[in-house]
Amino acid sequence: MKLNGEKIVKYSLMLVAFSALASLLLIAVFILKEGVPFMFKVGLGDFLLSSDWNPQAGKFGIYPMIVASLYVTFGAMLIGAPLGVAGAIFLNEFVPKPVMRVIKPTIELLAGIPSVVFGFLGVMVLAPMIRSTMGGPGLSVLAAAVILGIMVLPTVISISTDAIAAVPNSYREGALALGATRWQSVHMVIIKAARSGIIASIILAMGRALGETMAVIMVAGNTVKIPQALTDPVRTLTANIALEMANATGLAREALFATGVVLFVVIMILNAIALSAIKSRVRKK
Repeated sequence: MKLNGEKIVKYSLMLVAFSALASLLLIAVFILKEGVPFMFKVGLGDFLLSSDWNPQAGKFGIYPMIVASLYVTFGAMLIGAPLGVAGAIFLNEFVPKPVMRVIKPTIELLAGIPSVVFGFLGVMVLAPMIRSTMGGPGLSVLAAAVILGIMVLPTVISISTDAIAAVPNSYREGALALGATRWQSVHMVIIKAARSGIIASIILAMGRALGETMAVIMVAGNTVKIPQALTDPVRTLTANIALEMANATGLAREALFATGVVLFVVIMILNAIALSAIKSRVRKK
């Protein structure tokens, strides 16, 4: 059978698409194969709900790290989500278009800065500031949340900006024609019309914050305990994997893969929610 150029391109793109899917499936299968048997071996309850993490003594409770990951992630979203959405609204509705076309790519450049740079700034600037004003060691939940909140800003701003820009101008014109002020039209019409896209940006940013490793290792303090205050040092799930994988063997290695399974499942759930929100927005249009 003779293939023309169009069919060659079609099958080549199909091959690339399926290879990406196959790579994801292989990663998922490998992590699940290595981690799930360990969960059943030690017991899912003991693994997820125990506070004792001491691989040398055969204790593999990751509950403090789950709590720490949630604290850091939601703290980051409390900082990054409002600032990101506010920035997106400002860029779309209140800034001249030529200025917006300059500022938006500049903000998106933040996504290209290595996370170790953010971590270094956190260690050298933020941690001493927290230590001198709020007490504690400085390397803490608060430091990690602030750094991650800054790191997720490009994700929230970029996707929210696109969602707000996709709202038809007729919505704005209709609101203004009915006597609404500029802010009322934004608050009561534009944001509601772009709500699903904004929610998707926040959920995707949450997945980014939950999966961040290097910056968190540098600024969180890496102490395995349930935090009682924002100034307490903690260790997240990703930091635990990165710190212990090099020397882990036997059950300890399996425990780290099981930790990866927990992270993988949570991030997949977040991405599924974001995808559902995007599809809902498309259907409404």
